[in-house]
Amino acid sequence: MRLNPLSSDTVSLAAQLACLLEVSANKPGNVTPFADFADTCYTDFLASSVILGRALRKTATVATGSLVLDAVRETKRLVGRNTNLGIALLFAPLAKAALRKGRRPLRSRLRSVLTSLTPYDGQRVYEAIRLAQPGGLGDANQFDVRATRGRVPLLGAMRLAMDRDSIAREYATDFEITFTIGAPTLERSLQESNDSGSSVIQTYLTLLSRVPDSLVERKCGAREAGRISREAGKILAIGGAFSEQGKRRLARLDHTLRQNGNRLNPGTTADLTASALFVVMLERGIEFVLGK
Repeated sequence: MRLNPLSSDTVSLAAQLACLLEVSANKPGNVTPFADFADTCYTDFLASSVILGRALRKTATVATGSLVLDAVRETKRLVGRNTNLGIALLFAPLAKAALRKGRRPLRSRLRSVLTSLTPYDGQRVYEAIRLAQPGGLGDANQFDVRATRGRVPLLGAMRLAMDRDSIAREYATDFEITFTIGAPTLERSLQESNDSGSSVIQTYLTLLSRVPDSLVERKCGAREAGRISREAGKILAIGGAFSEQGKRRLARLDHTLRQNGNRLNPGTTADLTASALFVVMLERGIEFVLGK
């Protein structure tokens, strides 16, 4: 377990590689090298990965909220799509934690970053969300992102939203999903297989089976999100990405999720998968994930 702080360059590189490995895995229902959406393609995500990594080079000197906004703003300018808002929200505090001095574990340092978030961070994050215009945003009784233009107590706002958004839940729970489900699953799979692509898919399936995708739930309802989670669990039970039967079932799930204009795209689960990749790289090293 890596305890010492990393350099900004290493954190930036890990962020870029985590994004690239996540989007390059053939995960059902997502943009992959083999399948685009009508309005978003694989190369959009490649560009967004580089943009996010470049923004995180400034982690040591720029506020968490500004890191998110800088990444989203540059992505909007160059790509014109919302391809990395969720990942930017997850990666910015993790990057800050990785650069903190001391011998505390990464999650402990992350907790300090999250509790140190300011209303200025909230204002910048809200601006990034409005700029990205994510799907299925909905309305909120308090701290509504469309109506709130000033400074916002970000952690408090995330706690209010945690029941309807898994990324908000991560902020409210010190990234519980990433550290207790995503990263351990990825690490174990890599140790057992040394196959990064299949390990990413297996991590995605595990997250999807245990945490119904909040983007799907907001757009299509809890019943649909639960059905997809159950199917992911059944695929894991027959080997998932590591068995021929599992691969055939994955292909059928992929076909289902792409119907009706990709409304069933588990986009939040993809973001959480990227978060798991980033954490494992920060804790175990880039070489561990790349199998070197």
